[in-house]
Amino acid sequence: MRILADKNIPSVTEVFSDIGEVTAVETPLISSHLIREADILIIRSETSVNERLLNGSPVRFVGSPTAGTDHVDIDFLGTNGIGFASAPGSNSNSVKEYVVAALLAFAVRRRISLRGKTLGVVGVGNIGSKVVKAAEALGMLVLQNDPPLARMTGESRFVPLDRVLEADFLTLHVPLTRDGQDPTYHLFDEPQFSRMKKGAVLLNTARGPVVCTPALKRALRQGLLSSALIDVWENEPSIDIEALSLATIGTAHVAGYSMDGKVAAVLMVREAACRYFGISSASSPRQYLHEPDQPIIRLKAGGLADEAALHGIVRQAYDVEEDDAQLRVILTLPEEARAAHFSHLRTGYSYRREFSNFTVELPPEYARLSATLMAIGFTAGRSGNELHPPAVTAE
Repeated sequence: MRILADKNIPSVTEVFSDIGEVTAVETPLISSHLIREADILIIRSETSVNERLLNGSPVRFVGSPTAGTDHVDIDFLGTNGIGFASAPGSNSNSVKEYVVAALLAFAVRRRISLRGKTLGVVGVGNIGSKVVKAAEALGMLVLQNDPPLARMTGESRFVPLDRVLEADFLTLHVPLTRDGQDPTYHLFDEPQFSRMKKGAVLLNTARGPVVCTPALKRALRQGLLSSALIDVWENEPSIDIEALSLATIGTAHVAGYSMDGKVAAVLMVREAACRYFGISSASSPRQYLHEPDQPIIRLKAGGLADEAALHGIVRQAYDVEEDDAQLRVILTLPEEARAAHFSHLRTGYSYRREFSNFTVELPPEYARLSATLMAIGFTAGRSGNELHPPAVTAE
């Protein structure tokens, strides 16, 4: 089996090497010429898979270890008998942790409390459902909007979009669709921003085109929104730098970039390929994951408010503000260098580890945080046992 893969996919060579010969190349090199020697093609969301790329090639299976599939012409693949697999849900925990980190960083920066604030969640699938539970653990009130799920289940927990627009914070977790009963392209445009609670905060970790960029900029300039925390952008990698300058937190489409999630995604695609070709092969994510260098986080005794303490802990596992700072370098670059910088931040990303890889040691006065920490994914315990690997101290 001849396998052509994007070399920026973590562990792709190791994961696929037992079922074929893997050639791993940089993203821009994946072309119709190169895939003439491939039976299997493994790509990232930066590669558009369509008739132009595949026509006349020997490719029999395409895998994309991503949650979204808007970069793949699935109809073309089906018509031509080409197998396909993506990895829905594989990055859901990583995105949930990004939302938690962004909310806590924002709260500490603005000196506000999340407790008692309302979070509207638009899209309550693999990711949104996890965000709901994490937000409730942080003491937030949650409104849930998901028209397809509401029709399917009839559950009263789902409310109309107009009700969700009344929230203090609003986070988007929908696929990008342009037709059907519930299109999401520019779901958030001028009319929605004008109906949102004045001074609300928008988070977008879904897809850039779910939000109309000119309308977002106007809403921020006019104070309809107080802030935006944005990970995904229209026209990536050539993003609107004015939108970035107006955003409170901006990152380079990395919300789903945990090593745990990426390896799980590659394995999901490998398993689908094995089923498609009738190959027997089993593997576990733990084969490809190492323990973090500093798996213990110790919180110092002190007079921190709960959210400041939580922020200090979370940023030892994932510092969203560092990713924000890395993207803002783009504001200093000439126009012709900006897209390359955005792309480099993605392909050269140092994949973080998820919260479940870290144990937090709490002094007795912060024991009340144990339940919250465990609800958002950490292991929590009391301080005092010094027989541990090296630890990071959260101030």
